[in-house]
Amino acid sequence: MVVAAMAIPAAGSFGFSAPAPSAAASVPQDEKVGAEENVAHTIAGGEGALTLRRAESGYLKAHVTGLKLRPGDVLRISDPSGKESYTYTGQDDLTASPDATGFWAMSVTGDTAVLSLTGQDGGPASPGSTATVDKLTRGYTPAEFKAAQEMQTRSICGSNNYQDVACYQTSNPTEFARTKPVAKLLRNGSSLCTAWRVGTKNRMLTNNHCFTSTAGIEVWFNYQCPTCNGTTSTPTKVLASKVLSTDAGLDYTLFEVNNFDAISSFGYLELDARVPAVGERMYVIGHPAGKLKKLSLKDDQSPSGNCQVRAVRVNGSSSQSDISYMCDTEGGSSGSPVLSGQTHKVIGLHHFGGCPNQGVRIDLVAQKIGHLL
Repeated sequence: MVVAAMAIPAAGSFGFSAPAPSAAASVPQDEKVGAEENVAHTIAGGEGALTLRRAESGYLKAHVTGLKLRPGDVLRISDPSGKESYTYTGQDDLTASPDATGFWAMSVTGDTAVLSLTGQDGGPASPGSTATVDKLTRGYTPAEFKAAQEMQTRSICGSNNYQDVACYQTSNPTEFARTKPVAKLLRNGSSLCTAWRVGTKNRMLTNNHCFTSTAGIEVWFNYQCPTCNGTTSTPTKVLASKVLSTDAGLDYTLFEVNNFDAISSFGYLELDARVPAVGERMYVIGHPAGKLKKLSLKDDQSPSGNCQVRAVRVNGSSSQSDISYMCDTEGGSSGSPVLSGQTHKVIGLHHFGGCPNQGVRIDLVAQKIGHLL
């Protein structure tokens, strides 16, 4: 077995640049969550597995070039247990994340990825089969996350009140039930947003500033703790496949995913195409800072202690396009659904942080995409 490991650079060594905290700032809430490295690892049939490890990283994503497979042979990329595993047959550069020199394989959750070449029957691959990994993207370590977040615009308003979605499974079952259609977006292996299923068809919604082209966009469902403050289950990952509609002024992108059957069981959210009332109870579901899925339901800045709409017709990417609130968010929350606490349907598409935080009015988005749902 070939093992390739590398020490992680100290926090702060990646040249993070972000505006100094400012209560008045409104900034898009996507977030850089990983670093790309140039590597040079080649494996051939019969040579054993190649193990790539980056200590404390949350995921690894390999760029494969020079993939040459004899008939029946396959490239397999998995975690050490084999529970999360992806197989490539030599045609996957046409269907995964292609570029001029190869393709980005699907990420593997955790800090270790195992690459192997095997025959169709599971035995050794032909010595003529080869694969080269020339680039690797890995998730930030906890220390790197902390360093990056300290330089971000403040979007935790007061104390941080969001919690793992499972913490509300018993106390707020209706809100908890709405968390399943929400997914984490991994963009090009190094930055993230949030997205969610809208309507019964193969449709998902996120921000325009998150992406306008589907190349390299992974969608992670079920990236959450099964119990309150527990450990994560293995996410279900699919690739974004087609942009159906996108608009910079309303900061939305509507898109499809491949392998829709794999994620259809997670359900969907519905739009509440109206201007909500000031003071209306609301909540936000997303992946702040790329964390396991959180539900932002409580707000220590409001008299009721619950998240509520602070203002409507607030200027956003367009004039009077947004609603605002003090519900806690962080980088990575971009694209999160903002739901009414009355109808439990979506009233906003979160995109800006800064306390107050802001979401695009969903009534305006619905006018653009309603015929596509």
